[in-house]
Amino acid sequence: MTSKSAKLRSHRIKQRQYAGRPKKEGVERYTNGEIKHFEREKEVRAVVMEARDRVHGKNIDNASQYAGYTLGRMFLDGRISACERQAGDEYATQMVRYYSLVGIPSPSARAQDLHSIKGFGAETTSERARMAREASNKMMSLEGALLKLQDGPRVKTTVFNTCIMDYEIMRTMSDTQLLWLKRGLREVHFLLGLAKIDEAV
Repeated sequence: MTSKSAKLRSHRIKQRQYAGRPKKEGVERYTNGEIKHFEREKEVRAVVMEARDRVHGKNIDNASQYAGYTLGRMFLDGRISACERQAGDEYATQMVRYYSLVGIPSPSARAQDLHSIKGFGAETTSERARMAREASNKMMSLEGALLKLQDGPRVKTTVFNTCIMDYEIMRTMSDTQLLWLKRGLREVHFLLGLAKIDEAV
């Protein structure tokens, strides 16, 4: 019959053997034992693909770069053209540039870095002020042009909620809303002078 201390000792030894995460097998490693970077990237990619399949369904190409945001998924669904997606991407780029230069946190929680939400100090360079002024003017001209369209406020809100706020519910918008989105994206495409791209892309 073993003593109580011997049982505790054997229990502790067993715990040490199985403590922590088990060592990964079948992965390439550096000479110091660290897992190679591309192995980590493959693992991260596999997790992302699994999450996208679970959340967005397997009916679209979840390996595509466009599967990571609502407008891109609408493009993969075939609801918008390549030119309209390009215009939406450029609209989002212009708005993000405006938010970052003016010091306003992005309105979309998905786009925020919670460790860097802060305003600017009182001092700023003349170059930064010029860039912020240009970004503000570009943002106001884009929003003004959207508001001048037929159903302007609805068009502007639909484009903003799809391209900036990235609401997943916008992917299932009605035909009327889709018409507003297309109208706004075509106007943005024209205003920014974007090149025509192959619709079959």
